[in-house]
Amino acid sequence: MSAFLAQTRTELRLSLRNGEQLLVSIAIPLLLLVFFSLVDVLPLPDGVDRGVQFLTPGVLALAVMSSAMVALGIGTGFERQYKVLKRLGATPLGRPRWVAAKITMVLGLLLIQSIVIIAAACLLGWSPGGSPVLAPLAMLLGAAAFAGLGLLMAGTLRGTLTLALANGLYLVLLLAGGMIIPFDQMPGPIGALGRLLPSGALSQVLQASLRDGAPAAGSSWIVLAVWAVLAPAAAIRFFRWE
Repeated sequence: MSAFLAQTRTELRLSLRNGEQLLVSIAIPLLLLVFFSLVDVLPLPDGVDRGVQFLTPGVLALAVMSSAMVALGIGTGFERQYKVLKRLGATPLGRPRWVAAKITMVLGLLLIQSIVIIAAACLLGWSPGGSPVLAPLAMLLGAAAFAGLGLLMAGTLRGTLTLALANGLYLVLLLAGGMIIPFDQMPGPIGALGRLLPSGALSQVLQASLRDGAPAAGSSWIVLAVWAVLAPAAAIRFFRWE
């Protein structure tokens, strides 16, 4: 247990000390929330009169993607490239506890992000609606889906390529996932495709869980659950430790 706790502290400390990961994980979602809540430039769904009501669920989805895919994927990719994983696998820590420490790091980072984002949203006048009790479940499913994608990249590509691909995929999933721009304001084919992406499914589920009047998310729950199963399964199947 002491080795697991020590590794978890190390993983979390390294993530918080990494400037680029910290920017992607906390600063960018927070800046998007504050800027677009205060500046009325984005289209809003019908029935929503304040940007913060729509943006907060989307930015929470963005936080999940940032920590579970980008931070985890890039960090693990460089650890693999520099043979750190090979060395850790031969230590008393072992691979199972290393994996558990990584998961705990992601959840810890996600908790910090959620506290910061929700506090900022409340200061901006956000009031949750819908069924907030379902939001943690949605975020856990989203974390599983995005962690699977991050580890799939990290376990099959070089660290530098994982860095480029993770950041590029981050932008694509952000723009097409309904987190900042509502699906009904996108061209039809793009909106339809976006709903099938993990970012789109998670943002739809969080909208339904945290905003009154949001569309029901029955099919989005199914899409999110499928991603939460298939992405980790693919990572397990194709991950190479060195």
